[in-house]
This record gives sequence, structure tokens and C-alpha cells, in this order.
Amino acid sequence: MAEAQWLDLGPVEQLQQKSLQQLTVGKTVIALSYANGEFGAISGVCNHVGGPLGKGCLEGDLIVCPWHRWRYDRKTGSGEPGYEEERVPGYEIKIENGHLWLNPTPLTKRHKLPHPALPLARPVKAERDPGAWRVLGVSTTVMEKNYPRYSTSETLLQAALDGAQQNHGAQTQLLRLNDLKFRNCEGYYSKSSHACTWPCSITQMDPNDGLTPVYEAMVHWADVILLATPIRWGAPSSLYFKMVERMNCIQNQITLFNKILIQNKVISFIITGGQDNIQAVAGEMLAFFSELGFMFPPFPYIAHSLGWEAENMERNMEFVQASAELKSGAIDLARRSVEMAERLCAAAKIVGDKMERAGRKAHRDKQNVKKPETVDHS
Repeated sequence: MAEAQWLDLGPVEQLQQKSLQQLTVGKTVIALSYANGEFGAISGVCNHVGGPLGKGCLEGDLIVCPWHRWRYDRKTGSGEPGYEEERVPGYEIKIENGHLWLNPTPLTKRHKLPHPALPLARPVKAERDPGAWRVLGVSTTVMEKNYPRYSTSETLLQAALDGAQQNHGAQTQLLRLNDLKFRNCEGYYSKSSHACTWPCSITQMDPNDGLTPVYEAMVHWADVILLATPIRWGAPSSLYFKMVERMNCIQNQITLFNKILIQNKVISFIITGGQDNIQAVAGEMLAFFSELGFMFPPFPYIAHSLGWEAENMERNMEFVQASAELKSGAIDLARRSVEMAERLCAAAKIVGDKMERAGRKAHRDKQNVKKPETVDHS
């Protein structure tokens, strides 16, 4: 056997100052830990999606990945109890002459346990399945379930869904965000663009993630989405924002991989409230969903408000309850949306599998971008 080529990591006194740190030794990334008077060295690259283990934290003798909280023994690289076979390489270290030395030949090899792919991860079909048009309604209003009250936005949404079903033979589905228990976006993109994954990192970790049916319906099932929101302090509802922050993972697929998940799908909006600011609410929603790839029908939203000086909510609810015109407007919004979907599906993809991204957030100038240095992830 060839003699080990020990590499000097530095003075022990200096390395002891940090309980966990990420070091690059040659082309190998190391997570070096120090606890209870002992050093440990394992690969600094997580098995999951390559998170930097040396930038995480210690929980006892386990290194916790800062991206998605996968855990590894800080000395051996074995996974947490119950997942010991899920391991990253561990490295031999020694102390000589006040310096810490590392043998770059790993003691153990990287091993990834097979993890079944989530259904959401399946490829998006190039063409829709034949059959009735599929119309999804998403209600973002927040109601007290034990003491429900009348919702103007959800009432008009239901009228639109009924109209799509009766007039176009559409399959319809209503998702009330208030019925779905899902976590807030936890800022994975803020840690690293590659930490925000598709399917969503939270969905991968949480089998009970309530946003799964929303992802499933928007990406894989629906041809048309009708999204309804009340106006809350001049903005869409808090549940709307909680949902769209989590949908950043769909847009990031375009940014990172030029992978467009939304093709030839139509979205339109229903906006109601006791305060005005309809155009600003609509503008926010139009801007966000355009970045995901959704298309809009002519006149892509209907709205109703009594205005800033008329915060008589009882009169507002009574007005919507009695208004045949508003319900007719919702039904016609569904008609425009379904007809737009028909036209889109009869034509070729507008974007195609890839798009020219010059000037876009996701643009990469191949001629001017310096290639990253090659790193050995062993």
C-alpha cells in the first residue's frame, strides 16, 4: 500500500477555536469538528443536495446540515440513528508537533440510501391528457372554522367553478388554503439557491405537508386556475402570501436549470374587499404568476369593493349575496379562462422546453461567466 500523504490542516490551538468549520484541502471539502477535546473530520458535502456540512451546527456528536437538517456522525460520517447506512466519507486525522494532519484518502466511502421519488417529481407531460377541461379553484380567505361566516371572494369563486362545470363540462376542484396545514417558507433559498429544490424542500421533509395538493393540482392537473382573495390592508390575504412564498421553488427551476414546469396553463383572479386597492392587488398576482409561466385570459380578473370610505362590511356581504351581476361576471371569467386554455392547447408551446433568457433573472452569459473550480466531493 502507498504511504499516506498527510496534509497539514493548521495549528491545533487555532483549529480548536471553532466547534465546526468547513475546510478545503486540495480539492476535497472537509467538515472539521472539535468537541469534548477531540477532532473529527468528514466530508463537507451532504448526500442530499450537496449542502455544506461544515457550515451547519453540532447536536451532540452529530453534524446537522444547514440546508435541510440531514445529520451525520462527526467522526465516522455515518447517518443519524436509524439511518447509519446513509453516510459521507470519514477521514483519519492525527496531531503532530502542535499541528493537525489529515489523510486525504477516506476511511469510508460515500453511500446513499435509495429514497423513493415523490410523485410531484415526475416529469410534466408535454401534452395534456384528453378529456374534460380541468379547472382548479383556490380560496385564500381565512375563516374561523367553528364559527364560519360568509366569504364574498369564495362565493364568487364557487359561482365561477359551477359555471365552468355546467357550461363547459369541466372537471372542477376547490382547494381552501385554510383547510390545508402547511409550513411557512423557511428561507432555504436565502441559504443557497441550490437549497431551494423541486419538489419543495419542506415537502420532501414533511410527509404531511398540506401544500402538496396545491403543487400537484397547479403543476400536474389543472388547465385553468381560478384564484380568489379578499383585500387585506390593500393587499392579498396573508394565506395567499404564505402560499406564493412556498411556490418560489417552481420559479427557481427556471432560474437554476431552465426547467419550465408551467406550460400552456391559464390563471385568473377574483378579488373582493371592504377597502379599495384592487389594481395593486391584481398587479401583484399578475406579476408573480407570470414569472411561473402562467398565461392570462383577456381581462384576467373580476373585482368588487365598496371603497375606502365605506367599511360597512355587513352591507358589503349583502351586496355580493344579492348581486346577480357579480356572479355572472365570475361565470364569464371562467368562460374566458377555459376558452383561453382551449386555444393554448390547440397551439404549440409558446415558450418551448427552453427560452432565451437574456435580460431575465435566470440569464447566464456563457462567454463571460467564469467556471467554478472543480471540487472533489468524495
